[in-house]
Amino acid sequence: MISRLSYRRIIASTLVCLSLMAPWVSAQQTPAVPQPDVPEPMVMIPAPPQVAATSWILIDANSGRVLAEHNPDERVPPASLTKLMTAYLVERELERGNIQPDDMVPISEEAWRTGGSKMFVEVGTRVSVEDLLHGIVIVSGNDASVAMAEYLAGGEAPFADLMNQHAAQLGMENTHYVNATGLPADNHYSSARDLMRLARHIILDYPEHYAVYSQKSFSYNGIDQNNRNRLLWRDDSVDGLKTGWTDAAGYCLVSSAQREDMRLISVVLGTSSEEARAQETQKLLSYGFRYYETLKLYDQGAVLNTPRVWEGTSSELKVGVDRDVYMTVPRSRNDELTARLDINESLVAPIAAGQQVGTMEVRLGDEVVGERPLVALEAVEQGGFFKRMFDKVHRFFSELIGGWFD
Repeated sequence: MISRLSYRRIIASTLVCLSLMAPWVSAQQTPAVPQPDVPEPMVMIPAPPQVAATSWILIDANSGRVLAEHNPDERVPPASLTKLMTAYLVERELERGNIQPDDMVPISEEAWRTGGSKMFVEVGTRVSVEDLLHGIVIVSGNDASVAMAEYLAGGEAPFADLMNQHAAQLGMENTHYVNATGLPADNHYSSARDLMRLARHIILDYPEHYAVYSQKSFSYNGIDQNNRNRLLWRDDSVDGLKTGWTDAAGYCLVSSAQREDMRLISVVLGTSSEEARAQETQKLLSYGFRYYETLKLYDQGAVLNTPRVWEGTSSELKVGVDRDVYMTVPRSRNDELTARLDINESLVAPIAAGQQVGTMEVRLGDEVVGERPLVALEAVEQGGFFKRMFDKVHRFFSELIGGWFD
């Protein structure tokens, strides 16, 4: 038998339920007005421009992403673009302190007699390393190149061997040097991709020396000569690097430009004239800057995660990247970038600073656009006996029961 109080509670509950259902019933009885689908605006990226050259490549210097290329691995005569490696080795020796800018280099008769473009050094004199580097880069002096090869390696042949060793170290798989100048020689070749790699190292490895590549002229021994890179006069964002020409190579240009935080490198080989190499390079640079942007995602050394470490003096490990992480993406798509950290499941001490402990995968929408190693940002030493034993037991039960003991 239902009491009067219980009966009242049933009636009250029923009324509450009906009141809650009323809006839902009303909504079900009123058909929703269909809304038209509004498509997301599409990001339109045209095909790269047609370039009148034998081979070419365009990349972002920071991210390394290739934005356009054609026959980038074809082996071709590099002409005076050879001097990029000559200059790179001079800069390397300066950076290591093995030579100084004011060191005086003796000028041999062989260097003085070298044909082609010249800085116009005089036999029997001494010229500073700084002046010779300017002569190599700005006026493409063959005499300056041979003088530095003799100073650094005792002769042009052993210097060419040094050039080839560094080319291999930099991953320049389609390059072989015979001399320091780029004058025509059998078995002397390079490729657009290899020259891009070298230019990127010049810019990123020794930035304090890079300003020389943007200088428009150089005067030595009373002779004024202009840099042959016409883009230095036409585009304020262009600040390097080097021109080249021989009958076999055609007109070539390795160039770099920076606008805001984005730096591009282009290599154009085998064009028909000085004007053509400038125009074709400008096409590539304009395409890259107009349709792409480069974003800095993470700083070198930034802590991205602190996973569990077993059997160590610390129970956590700071994990991050060992260099700045950049990504180049089509403009207006930066909000589609996502990063996924894949850290090794079981980290056991000892762990050294810089040791890889996982991978970071970067996606643009559904496309994987980059992978970077995740490294330990600090060392974790092995713990004492009791700490190791305790962690072994803890780890066993944690893995057995799915982390309940963490």
